[in-house]
Amino acid sequence: MFRMASSHCWKCLSRPTNPISSTSSPLVLRFANPSTTTKPGVNVATTAQFSTTANLAAVPAKAAKMLAGKSKGAKTLRIKKKAFVKTGKPPASGERKALRKRIVLSNTNALEVRDLRDLDGKMVDEMVAVKKGQEQSSKSLAAAVMGNEGGLVGQVVGLKGVTVDSLRAVEAFKTTQGWGIFRRPALLVREETVALNKKMLDAELKRETIRVVLDGDKGTGKSLMMLSAMATAFVKGWVVLNIPEAQEVTNAMTDYAAIPGTSPPLYSQNTYTANLLNQIGKANSIILADLTMSKEYSLPIPVPTGISLFRLCELGARDPDIAWPIFQALWSELTLEGRPPILMCLDSLSFTMQNSLYRAPDYSPIHAHDLAIVKHFIDHLSGATTLLNGGAVLAATSRSHAPISKSLNLAIKQAEDKQAGREITSRDPFEKSYDVRADVVLKKLEVMRLKGLSKREARGLMEYWAKSGVLRSKVDEESVTEKWTLAGNGVVGEIQRTALWMRM
Repeated sequence: MFRMASSHCWKCLSRPTNPISSTSSPLVLRFANPSTTTKPGVNVATTAQFSTTANLAAVPAKAAKMLAGKSKGAKTLRIKKKAFVKTGKPPASGERKALRKRIVLSNTNALEVRDLRDLDGKMVDEMVAVKKGQEQSSKSLAAAVMGNEGGLVGQVVGLKGVTVDSLRAVEAFKTTQGWGIFRRPALLVREETVALNKKMLDAELKRETIRVVLDGDKGTGKSLMMLSAMATAFVKGWVVLNIPEAQEVTNAMTDYAAIPGTSPPLYSQNTYTANLLNQIGKANSIILADLTMSKEYSLPIPVPTGISLFRLCELGARDPDIAWPIFQALWSELTLEGRPPILMCLDSLSFTMQNSLYRAPDYSPIHAHDLAIVKHFIDHLSGATTLLNGGAVLAATSRSHAPISKSLNLAIKQAEDKQAGREITSRDPFEKSYDVRADVVLKKLEVMRLKGLSKREARGLMEYWAKSGVLRSKVDEESVTEKWTLAGNGVVGEIQRTALWMRM
């Protein structure tokens, strides 16, 4: 027996084919049972199982249990992910966009400013020192602007409910302007406000068309200046047309179709035009309700003669397929002799100075000037078409999200050089990003550059915030100078950020 065991043992202790690198754990051997019956010719020593504790330690505990369970016929554990819990119905079509663009213009928790004057036609005349179409002397005008004779520069004026409704209808308010923290909307009268209002009233008196591009750094109040111009136009009885964001016209997010009989082809955006007619009708309902159609037009639908222009806007807004012909008829009526002046506004001008995201049938990009709505505005901005009864065409640049237009930047620089009497900036001969069509329409521009507020204007704005209860710090010369300096010499957006939004 001893010889048999020894003969088997030295064979079992022979080196295996796969050596174990780990020598930290003791070697454990498992011998085959000599009593087990085997086939003839099969060596029992070769069927012995060889294992070490290193191999067992290399297998994770969870995997070892699963393997053991499989060997015993048990099922593996499968953990299912928890199902998504639906707490309510999904948002309806357009609900998220409406929530994103929602603008709150009143806060009942804010204090009401008792001595706040409302903007009206009389105040506009007082602001620019113009009475009954006659200008005062330059000395009295300068005194009025500086505030020695009842000037309003540096004061905050409120907006009446009718004016607010009209401004909301044309989407003049922006979501980033912080209207929801005050009792009601109000505007700061700046020196640029007085200058722009004077240009507008002079254009009305002389029946001319002014074309102004508002430019400036981010946060200098370009959109607010255009909103102030629209408020002035509403209180003076003008007809206002506003394109609140040029990106929405050129980013290929609305339907479009080629206009038959146009060469080169123009493309109409029927749904956007119908929405624009709806805005024009709601914002100018008081004026358009008193104006009637004086001519007959070949329209896709029968239109009764003598209907009001407000009713004409309703017909075009109801059916997008006929919106563009209705818009053309409306514009023909508004530019007849004896009609009110017109104010046209567009924000983010650089989107219209390049190719749009729309595609022609041959998949070539469509230039923004080939879109009918954009071309209608650009023709008036370039001076190719004038307003017969006088008016203004305003466009504002954007420094936050708009693309860079080399042609627009060069045109603005050259216009400023011309206005200041400096040498005209030459064109870069190595620049390849100029747009030829944009260069043509931007030759004759008047630029109004907005900079920071003066200390007087900043103090008036901060005092209004303190009276409204949203600024809980003392407003004195020291605090005004501090905020004015930290805001980059009075950038109004930065003053609002440091005074209202930041909390130490």
